[in-house]
Amino acid sequence: MKIVGFRELLPATDPNALLDLEAPDPAPTGHDILVRVKAVSVNPVDTKVRSRAQPAEGEVRVLGYDAAGVVEAVGDAVTLFSPGDEVFYAGAIGRQGSNAELQLVDERIVGRKPKSLDYAQAAAMPLTFITAWELLFDRFGVARDGGEGQTLVIIGGAGGVGSAMIQLARKLTKLNVVASASREETRRWVQDLGAHQIFDHTKPLTEELARLGLEAPAYIACLTHSAQHFPQVSEAIALQGKIGIIEADGDLDIRPLHHKAASIHWEFMFARPQGTPDMIEQHRLLNAVSELVDQGTLRTTLTQVVGKIRAADLLEAHRIVESARTIGKVALEGF
Repeated sequence: MKIVGFRELLPATDPNALLDLEAPDPAPTGHDILVRVKAVSVNPVDTKVRSRAQPAEGEVRVLGYDAAGVVEAVGDAVTLFSPGDEVFYAGAIGRQGSNAELQLVDERIVGRKPKSLDYAQAAAMPLTFITAWELLFDRFGVARDGGEGQTLVIIGGAGGVGSAMIQLARKLTKLNVVASASREETRRWVQDLGAHQIFDHTKPLTEELARLGLEAPAYIACLTHSAQHFPQVSEAIALQGKIGIIEADGDLDIRPLHHKAASIHWEFMFARPQGTPDMIEQHRLLNAVSELVDQGTLRTTLTQVVGKIRAADLLEAHRIVESARTIGKVALEGF
């Protein structure tokens, strides 16, 4: 099978940072299904692993987390899928990735692909929607159709996770959804996704919330540059409020939260795929997302198909993601 991998840590500007290679076809056992990959999307985690995780000598690391494709074969313990099923998923951090014609993935973190989407549109969704869903419903504990009278602030509203969270919060809860955007094109994007109000994250958060006439929010999802925004987030959060973080690019001083009894909630969508007792919840939530897409409640956040699943096109996608100005998601389709 064709794969795209790397052997050494190189910048995305180096044409050898990713390589077109071949590998033996894998065979599924246990709970694994073998998927013929049709499309993938690129996330910040892809670029971080490519630039930081040096493979062992002689090893080729295959990146790729988001994918959509068709089940080719199944392991002997599989009960959720059969050959020919169309699926989408975000994979596991410790396994070979989706930048390959064939990929093994545990059935318990795989969902049925939305019928109304093509493969590229579907591949853009899993990682970000899993992250947003788990943060909103599992970490924050917001109830479906709940949150009336409370505000959710999303810092990084136009990014992949922010674009998913705006939709989930607006469509599935009664929260007042307030999202950040600092450029005209990102303002249009988050408004179109359903944000009730928009603020500029380049300005002091408390001042922006006051400008919008908002009291201290019950929930703040800080989805980008957490260390930079955290002092303002700590000041803005309500008494007994909840702060969600998906990355930290520096130290966080949590002491100001003490007198508010406010809490911090880490979200890492790759935790369940490592084998938690509730691992199958990712299968269930992806199926729920799929159904909501087909019902017209949710939509894909794909904004650009960069090319095919090959080294040169994947490097271009990595450069786009590393620019930190991406709106929605970028995908690649076919080999």
